[in-house]
Amino acid sequence: MGHGFLSVNVQTADGAMPVAGAEVTIHSPDGELLYRLITDISGQTGGVSLFAPDRATTMTPGGEAYSKYDVTVRVPGYITETIKGAEVYDGLGSTQPIDLHPVYPGGPDTDTIVVPDNALRQDLPRNTDPPESAAAGADPMPDVFIPSRITVHLGTPANTAARNISVSFPDYVKNVTASEIYATWPQASLEANIAAIISVALNRIYTEWYRSRGYNFDITNSTAYDQYYKEGQTIPNNISQIVDRVFSQYIRRIGFREPLFASFCNGTTVTCPGMSQWGSVSLANSGFSPMDILRRYYGDNVELIATNKIADVAASFPGFVLGQGSSGSSVTRMQTYLNRVATNYPAIPKSTPDGVFGPITASAVRSFQRIFNLPQTGTIDRATWNKITSIYVAVTRLAELDSEGHRIGIGVRPPTSTIRQGARGGDVVQLQFLLNAIGTFYDTIPPVLQDASFGPSTTNSVQAFQRQFGLTADGVVGPATWNRLYDIYKSLGFGAGGGGGAGTGIPPYPGTPLRLGSRGSNVELIQSLLNALADKYPFIPKVAQDGVFGPLTQAQVQAFQRQFGLAPDGVVGPVTWNAIMNALYGQGATPPPPPPATPPYPGYPLSEGSVGQSVKVVQAALNTLADTNSSIPRVAVDGVFGPLTRASVIAAQRLLGLMQDGVVGPATWAALVR
Repeated sequence: MGHGFLSVNVQTADGAMPVAGAEVTIHSPDGELLYRLITDISGQTGGVSLFAPDRATTMTPGGEAYSKYDVTVRVPGYITETIKGAEVYDGLGSTQPIDLHPVYPGGPDTDTIVVPDNALRQDLPRNTDPPESAAAGADPMPDVFIPSRITVHLGTPANTAARNISVSFPDYVKNVTASEIYATWPQASLEANIAAIISVALNRIYTEWYRSRGYNFDITNSTAYDQYYKEGQTIPNNISQIVDRVFSQYIRRIGFREPLFASFCNGTTVTCPGMSQWGSVSLANSGFSPMDILRRYYGDNVELIATNKIADVAASFPGFVLGQGSSGSSVTRMQTYLNRVATNYPAIPKSTPDGVFGPITASAVRSFQRIFNLPQTGTIDRATWNKITSIYVAVTRLAELDSEGHRIGIGVRPPTSTIRQGARGGDVVQLQFLLNAIGTFYDTIPPVLQDASFGPSTTNSVQAFQRQFGLTADGVVGPATWNRLYDIYKSLGFGAGGGGGAGTGIPPYPGTPLRLGSRGSNVELIQSLLNALADKYPFIPKVAQDGVFGPLTQAQVQAFQRQFGLAPDGVVGPVTWNAIMNALYGQGATPPPPPPATPPYPGYPLSEGSVGQSVKVVQAALNTLADTNSSIPRVAVDGVFGPLTRASVIAAQRLLGLMQDGVVGPATWAALVR
């Protein structure tokens, strides 16, 4: 008897919102309580050890293969979900995803999903038709694309009583892989089977096999027609990582465009013209590569091809790994995506979307990779790029309406309706979209589910918006709130009248609010701009341009806000930032000079006992890092390297993945001082 590890991931809306504080219990099939756990702020439990059959039983037909356990999740206000049959393999970590749904009046308060056995342990009918491909010389159909979501019919095509479910394409591939084969198989066998699974699904979509026949789904979970999908399926972490890396790759015949209908069967109780699943294990153990296995079963004229065309996704992987020192639009996009995801997953630190991949961005990437079971490299390879993009699509399509990341036509004028809790319909969707878009820039405004229903969470978000922008916080959306929503939305650059940015000569909003305690070049920039405006508006006081956001700078910002009719909160968020830019540059003022170059390394290590200007530079850099990372202690910028400075350096080194010696040598200086 061996053992594996099981963690539970509790979320709503396909990963859009983690559920913290959920009670998770794990029982044996006979009802014995094994674990009682609570999810963290990312909606996850730690991995727990559970008994599983020895790994050797998964390598030959008929073995016991895995153990099954029952998982129950309880959260007030949500339907209690039970998964009966979570699978655990010897030597592997697996994740049990559980989507929660709110309790509705008159609806059920409990739900149980019984997960069937793996296809290899059932005598299932299998589609044995030859692989389909376009006829020679046929006019090819449009380009292949990867769908952001796929609709699965949980039954045979003729079973009209069976439900349809919509899932993200990578999650679909992970589920089918875990349902069709064993996660303990050799890597080459896993990759070959995953390629076949992807290709079958893409062939169905590419040919519109079901849609063209009048069905409202893309594929079934019946093995007699397609491939096995099990609702509630546990996902082994190794399968998850492979799929995140390769889900945009498919098999095609050389010279043809369409994905191959790469049929497969177990090869023991059922045979077919395509791949033998058990045979792929034998070939992998004999040293065959994934491509060798595929060609063995589908012929020498097949190839693996990748497409970057993903529905509802605006950009594709740039073709190289992004890491510290990278810059450009691809970095900006990932920073923007991560910041939006961080609104729902607060364990991910936010960074300025400036197109420069620095230590804070690396920290955000590592946090994301930890949450979503990717190798924690702090760099963005294809797998991480794909996962960030898919989660971004999930959190900005909470109810599968227009994406927050894609600008929608909100109209020239706001709605004239007055809506409040209990309302439903298009105006509510519009409201929820605006709240989520604006909330990307304001942590005080919580995200909401875009479900066209004005419930308590929408009321809470409306009240937060009203408080933020000086309106009566009654949770009712009338003309004043509608007008303010539109004004703020457009001022953030989503619509006409947005602020500055690339190509305008106007510095773009840095992505995080500047407030009392902030430090750095952006604070110094705002001080210089407000000092320039003080020459025209005498009610705005001048302050020292020292890059430190102290009480005098706060008073200066408040004076500007009063002068220009903004809520005088003393915080430079995107609205105040754009108002400052428009007030200055709209009058033909000359943009301020760029901030000074990064101070060079002094040529010797700084450690406890060091003093001088170089120590001040380090202390200021530590405080800047502390603005977005609570694990970094703030220090006095006094030029004296004392015990508190050393403790802050060690914390920063831990965050940045450096040697934690408390000494600022060349590597630590380069990571801190930018």
